[in-house]
Amino acid sequence: MGDIMKGNKTLAVKYIHDKLKGESFLTYEEIASITGYHPKYILRLKKEVINGTIRMEHGNKNKEPINKMSKEEEEKIVNLYRRSNATIRQFCRFYNRRSYSCIYNILKKNGLLEEKE
Repeated sequence: MGDIMKGNKTLAVKYIHDKLKGESFLTYEEIASITGYHPKYILRLKKEVINGTIRMEHGNKNKEPINKMSKEEEEKIVNLYRRSNATIRQFCRFYNRRSYSCIYNILKKNGLLEEKE
């Protein structure tokens, strides 16, 4: 049963809530083994349930990455590469702000690279 329910946070919160209300006789170690979480994490979840600060989704969900490339920079890279006659590696050394894979993916997305067969 532990493998099937591994990592089920809603089930863990339900068991913890039932235990706090006195409706369940499971220990926190048993709740941990049923849900697949570590017992310390179950105790942390218990503290969050008691404080009312429990969140079921990740805190970074719906946030933009801090290192996300702007459209302006992407257009700048595409325009610079179109005007140059350098290889991708030479262009990456010239641009020197983004990684090779980042520039390669931008150029591939914009159809500036030949597909190898």
